[in-house]
Amino acid sequence: MSSVRHYDFLRRMPEASHDLRQRLSFWQVIHIDPILLLLLFALTVCGLWVLYSASEGNIRMMQRQGVFFVIAYIGLFAVAQVRLSLVARWSIFLYLGGVALLIAVLFIGVGAKGAQRWLSLGSFRFQPSEIMKLAMPIVISAYLSSKALPPRFKHIFWLLILVFVPTSLIMLQPDLGTSILVAASGLIVLFYAGLSWRYILAAFTLIVMSIWPMWQYVLRDYQRQRVITLFDPESDPQGAGWNIIQSKTAIGSGGITGKGWLEGTQSHLNFLPESHTDFIIAVLAEEFGFIGVVVLLALYLLIIFRGLVIAVNGQDSFRRLLAGSITLTFFIYVFVNVGMVAGLLPVVGVPLPLVSLGGTSLVTLMLGFGVLMAISTEQRRVVNK
Repeated sequence: MSSVRHYDFLRRMPEASHDLRQRLSFWQVIHIDPILLLLLFALTVCGLWVLYSASEGNIRMMQRQGVFFVIAYIGLFAVAQVRLSLVARWSIFLYLGGVALLIAVLFIGVGAKGAQRWLSLGSFRFQPSEIMKLAMPIVISAYLSSKALPPRFKHIFWLLILVFVPTSLIMLQPDLGTSILVAASGLIVLFYAGLSWRYILAAFTLIVMSIWPMWQYVLRDYQRQRVITLFDPESDPQGAGWNIIQSKTAIGSGGITGKGWLEGTQSHLNFLPESHTDFIIAVLAEEFGFIGVVVLLALYLLIIFRGLVIAVNGQDSFRRLLAGSITLTFFIYVFVNVGMVAGLLPVVGVPLPLVSLGGTSLVTLMLGFGVLMAISTEQRRVVNK
């Protein structure tokens, strides 16, 4: 209580507050975590380097991705300045806005490759489901932070409804990969909140029991084929198994050191599909080998570790839950993409974060890191006080 009274006294004293601000570092003043920023910048450079080769030197594609990176970093800096108390207060409106956009996609969305996932504003097109990757953990973290933890059953029930609504809307587009990530971003918050093991066991039992109904009535034919292909890609080498077979070939042909930048044959001779999006890590493995993949994964692990450190040092439950969810959801992005390219998981269309070509996904990820920056600098300012 004495420290709180001391802080209140300092707040009332203009001279003391001025001296306190002077003791803040440059990075604290602009609300940026320099370690996390450096790691993100290194990953950005690596992503552009690999994307240039995967796109076969397509300058127009590189310029487009560069513009999105600029927008993403501006968004990161802007979000880092926002007070997290305002984020918590307005979280429900962000969530409802995201759900409204998902409903709009079903009626006026733009279709491509058999899916209707985008909204078009003139020449600009964006994917509303990406917004939910950030809105979901924010609204659930805000809700749980106002309740006693671990959460009670009634709170868990309403939170599951919050997760179910946007997840179902995204499944209808259809977009299985994004729906999994959106659901995971919300469920991770529940896990972080100290969810009882009996609830976890009950959820696991429910998932096992729902496998057959999901397979029979929810998954579409091409989604079921992807699961079958996971276990036996050679059963349809010219069809559903083509992606996995070619990605494994590209990864294996890279060896330890790779064939060299721009020297990959699987992608440049068009054997490897979606080489600049979902399967871009196969391009990296072929051209830079095992060493290149290890370097990239090391960057990801360092970013994840930094995010967890920020989560542990969060001021309160809202900040800790939100930082932990953003960080572990980022881990799931990486895990799912690498797993599907290596043939360990079904192909569900999840891009490699900050490396694959993409606009809305890239900006959303950077906005999430902006939230981490805000949490990190708020925590440090309390320590300095």
